[in-house]
Order: sequence, then structure tokens, then C-alpha cells
Amino acid sequence: MKREKLIIILLAVCSFTERVSAQTKKLDNILYGAAYYQEYMPEDRLEEDLKLMKASGMSVVRLGESSWSLFEPREGEFDFAWMDRIIDGLHKNGIKVILGTPTYSIPAWLWHKHPEVLLKYEKGANAYYGIRQNMDITNPAFLFYAERVIGKMMEHYTKNPAIIGFQVDNETTSYNANNYDFQISFVDYLKKKFGTVERLNKIWGLNYWGMTMNGWEEFPERDGVTNTGYKLEWERFKRKAVADYLNWQTEIVRAYKRPDQFVTHCFMPAVQDIDQVESAKNMDVLAVNVYHGSQDKLTGEEIAFAGDYFRSVKRKNYLITETNAQTTGWDSKSQAPPYDGQLRMNVYAHMGSGANMVEYWHWHSIHYGQETYWKGILSHDLQPNRAYAEYSKTAHELQRFGSKLVNLKIKNDVAILFSHDANTGLNVMPFKDPKVSIPGKPANIYRNELVAQFHKVLFRNSVGTDFIFPESTNFGDYKLIIIPSLYIASDTLLDKINNYIAGGGHVIMQFKSGFCDENSMVRPMLAPGPLRKACGFYYQEFTNFKALSLKDNPFRVDTAGNKVYDWGEYLIPETAKPLAFYDHPYFGKYPAVTINTFGKGTLLYEATNVSDAIQEKLILQEMDRAGIKTIDQKMHWPLVTKSGNNDAGKKVHYYYNYSSQRLNVTYPYTAGIELVTGKVIMQEAVVEIEPWDVLIIEEK
Repeated sequence: MKREKLIIILLAVCSFTERVSAQTKKLDNILYGAAYYQEYMPEDRLEEDLKLMKASGMSVVRLGESSWSLFEPREGEFDFAWMDRIIDGLHKNGIKVILGTPTYSIPAWLWHKHPEVLLKYEKGANAYYGIRQNMDITNPAFLFYAERVIGKMMEHYTKNPAIIGFQVDNETTSYNANNYDFQISFVDYLKKKFGTVERLNKIWGLNYWGMTMNGWEEFPERDGVTNTGYKLEWERFKRKAVADYLNWQTEIVRAYKRPDQFVTHCFMPAVQDIDQVESAKNMDVLAVNVYHGSQDKLTGEEIAFAGDYFRSVKRKNYLITETNAQTTGWDSKSQAPPYDGQLRMNVYAHMGSGANMVEYWHWHSIHYGQETYWKGILSHDLQPNRAYAEYSKTAHELQRFGSKLVNLKIKNDVAILFSHDANTGLNVMPFKDPKVSIPGKPANIYRNELVAQFHKVLFRNSVGTDFIFPESTNFGDYKLIIIPSLYIASDTLLDKINNYIAGGGHVIMQFKSGFCDENSMVRPMLAPGPLRKACGFYYQEFTNFKALSLKDNPFRVDTAGNKVYDWGEYLIPETAKPLAFYDHPYFGKYPAVTINTFGKGTLLYEATNVSDAIQEKLILQEMDRAGIKTIDQKMHWPLVTKSGNNDAGKKVHYYYNYSSQRLNVTYPYTAGIELVTGKVIMQEAVVEIEPWDVLIIEEK
């Protein structure tokens, strides 16, 4: 088949008429299980595994997402008998199944026949065969074979009563593709968005350094490009390519699946890489793979961030498809098995953020390969152990009272505005030396430092938090919106923020907001541009510095916490009231933090990067101003509480102890039942929480 015809067919598949989301069956209990790979075992032990799974109380297993080479061992030759045996065994033991499409790890015969499916990276680097996620997800040959294996699997499995849902692909990103086809598709995308090269020349400012183009044939490849508008649009296109790919797979699965089965995808919590809203628009439920610290590095922050973010994308409950069982790592240099109680507490931490399922990666540790030391519930000896015992304890608790915890409905007054474009903009033009965790990859200052700090402070003060996005229409649902450095933003978005404040909303906004438009062009006006009246100041200058104190310690934090870092804007107040100044002979005349009344609302502006201690003071102060501070804010990490309403309409409160010390909490709400022990907990009762433990109280 000619390439042009193949592309037409694939585009037709991608443009299926959007269907109404299927009415999937509502869960009546928490799902608790693991990924399972009988095919990885050194010997067949399916029956032994099934006995251990059933005895443990396991209710769900995920299968198949990396086994294309077994489903289609040779081109066009399909074999499902080996998986049928596994699924049938699980079904006989009352264990539900989520089946993955196996497209994130291509078989050897495919790359051998079509080496062009392998990735080309920036500046000439090539992907090789021997690792997963090494293919260009827009390559026509890859898509042809992927569609075929998905269709064959769905034909075979959609009627299987054990299967409750399908996972499309696995942890998908663009994988930083820079292939020829990917580049051509990028140019086609630009043609549709901007129309002519003359318009692109103007919007991107290509007169700079004499880079104006006379036609699309002169369009440069990504390697070596310095233009900020190009870089921004390239990252947008990468996110669009992922969304198109996942929606394409979702539509294929939807064409086969039963109405009671769901479609999901396991996203990663590195949320800046893809557009989750667009990628999941036709999915029934979102799933996320959350890996986090353990032992003394277990804080709960990663669990809460992922839960709050993915609950917010579709504004509904979500699934955990992978999380720590024992240890993690692609080698044995960082092995840290959880302390007693941590595995169990983490399950309830996920549920407190709205998870309806928790699955581990994975059931059994693998005896060979890159992930030998990424251990499962069972160790390499495959015998019941400490992790299995704690897993079983938790599973049997959920059998008793999980129906009171499933479908938790969470209503929050605080939201963080998350912008993928701002993340890109600050990667392209960073204001500080970034902390690079993986050489060659962006540090994502916005996501990993700015957004993370806001969320960490909220979490550690037991403030329920949602995320909203530039395209969200529900700003008005919140009384306080926190806006990390909104470096890239359209006038439309800034007007939405202005209108929210004028209507009575409260905002905490960070430096650099409003500086560039949606094409990464610096606005030719006094900063902060369209936000000037809402902010109540303007500025023309800014400076970098390492660290400064605030004059007279205005927020009454300890000396070490009275610090600001990295960046400062020379604010000239108009209607804004200064709240803090730099302790510096030259910068000291400019406010570091201001508050302004605009219409019926307020905007607090941070012109600099403040410490955690100052950030905590500012957030709690603005919660007071918005009238949303509650008794929960009297608690502070390592004690944390979360809450929501269950299907019976009763309030459920979780109390977590992230420490190795026994701690007390005064229960402030209406009397209820502690679900683990069955004890009645009266209002104002002082209750003890063991190290790395949780209390779960359902109000009467």
C-alpha cells in the first residue's frame, strides 16, 4: 500500500465521529491488585500464583501491555491461547482483568522489517532496538501494524466476562521524536494553524537574524533552532501527537468493547510532557502510575500531587495502575523496601485523593532484564513475605469496608492553575540554573519546583486542592486560585483571570506572569501587560540574585525561612499595597510581595521566589481572606487529613501519620466509626495514630 493511501486511512480512523461515552458499570468496591506477567516467569507456576492471589484477597490484575511479540510472534500470525489460560484462571478465582493493548514495546520482526519506525532524536541521535518506547508513534508503518494487533485482540477478548476494562498503550509520550515524518507532520500542523509563511514570519519575529522564509520548503528542522515561538509550538505539537495517538487507540477499542467495559490509559505523573485533557477526552476513566520515596523519604507529596491532578482532569475518580510494591530501580543502588505499615498506608493515601483502584507493579519480581530490582509483591524467591502479608491485610480490610470508600466525592475551594505552555516557556528561557535530574532532559522548573512548592505547602497543611487549566470553564467553582509563573498566556486567559478576581475571586500569582503572549512574544507594553490593573502595579526592570532576606521579617518566620531567591521584579505600585521589601541597599525600595483589591476580589503577587516557610504564611493568610480556612489547618505534616463524601452521602475523614513516631490527633468533627477497628470516635476525642498508620472515620 502506498504511503499516501495509508495516511488517508489512518486519518480516517483518527477522525471517527466522537461517540457518547459508554455507561460503564459503577464500582461497588475498591479494586486492589497488581500487574501480572506469567510470561516472564522462569517456569510455569500459574496455579500457584492463582492460589496466592486468591488467598491474599486480590480483586484485579492488569495484563498484556508489553507482550506484542507473544500475541503476534511472527508477522500476521496471532496466538492468544497462552493469555486465554491466564485470564480464564483469574476469572475462575474471582479476579477481574484489565487488558492492555501491547503497542509500547514493538516485536523484533517489526523493527527488522521496518527500521524506519525507530526514533530519530534531535541532533542526529538514533534509537536502537532492545528497549521499549523506541518507536515514532506517528510512523505509518507502526500505526498499520498497531491497529491490526489491537483489532485482533479486541475481536478475541471483548466478550470475555473477566475483562472489565482496556488500557490503551502504556505511559505514552512523544518520546522526543524528531523523525522525518514527524517533522513533515509538524509543518502541516503549522500550515493549518498559521496559514502562510508570511504570517509565521510576523508572529515568530523571523526578521530577527534574517530568518524570514519565502515558502514552506524553506522551513528549518528542529535541530539548531533558537526561535522561542518555534520551540513553544514544537512542544505543543508533540503533545498533540500524543493526544491524537491515544484518541486513535481509544476509538479502535471503543468500536469493539462492551458498554460495561471502560477504556483507560496509564499516564505518568510527570504531567508536563503531554496534554492529559485532550489525550483522555474520549476515555472513561484516567489511570496514573505513581512511584514515590519510601522509608524516611515517604512524604505523601507525590501521591497527593498525582491524585489531585488526575482527579481534576476529568473531575472524577481515577485509577492507580502502578505504584511501589517493594523496591524500585533499574539497578541495585537505591533499594529501599518500605517500613512496616507504609505499603498499607499508601493504599489509603491514594484513596483519600479519590483513587478507586490501587495496583502494584507488579505481582512478582523479575529474574532477568533491566528491571530486575524493581521488585513486586513477591520477591525473586516467589514465596509469601512481609510485603505479601501487608498486602493481604489491606485487601481483607477493603473486602470489609471498601464499599464505604469507593467513589469518594471531593469538593475543594482551592485550585492551582497548571499551564503546559508556561512550563515550556520557562524551560526555553529559564530564570535560574535548573536542577537537572536526567542529563539531556529539561529540568521543568515550572512543574518540578514552582507548582510543586505550592502543592507541597497545601498538602502539608491539609488543604484540599484541585487543578485547573487554561481552557477550564470552572474558575468560578473556587474561592482561591493559585497561579504559578504564567510566563506564556493569551489575552483571553488573562481576561478570564481578571474577570474571576473582579467577580470576587482571590488569587495568589507568581512572578513573570503575563510577560509573553501565546506565541512566546514579549508583550510590547508595561509588564504585567493585561494584568496591570488587577495587580495594581507595573514594572520595567528585573534582576537575578542567589538569595536575599526580606526586610524586618514581615511574615514572622524563622531566620532561615526569611529568604527569597533567584529573581526579583522592580514593582512600581499604583493601587497595590506592599507587604514585604527586600533587605538590600538597591533593591530594597521595590516591594517583593503586594496585595491589591480589584473589583470584589484580591490579587496577592509574589515578585520573587519565596521560601517554603513564607509561602505557607502567604497561602494561609489568603485562605483567611477568602474565608475558607478550616479546623484542618491546625494540623501540620507529618499529620495530614483528607476527606470526602461516600456513596451513602456520609463524610469520610482520613488521618495519616507520615512519621516513625506515635502521634495524637484531636478529632474535631461529628462522631463516627473508625472503619478499621469499628470503634466509635466521639467529637473532640484524642486519638492515637501509630507510626506510618492511618485512621479512617466515617461520620454517623
